[in-house]
Amino acid sequence: MAFASFADFLAMGGHGAYVWSGYGLCVVLLALNVMLPFLAHRRYLNTLARSRRREALQ
Repeated sequence: MAFASFADFLAMGGHGAYVWSGYGLCVVLLALNVMLPFLAHRRYLNTLARSRRREALQ
């Protein structure tokens, strides 16, 4: 399908809001799939370090 202009491409024949919101939601979910495990791992390492420091003081 060829579009006459970039604005026509963004409008997608009247379906642009659905198409681009779907792409946006997909990007957000993919970013969360990368970020949340990284943050959980970092939180786990901080908890482990805090526990080891507490044990070293006793």
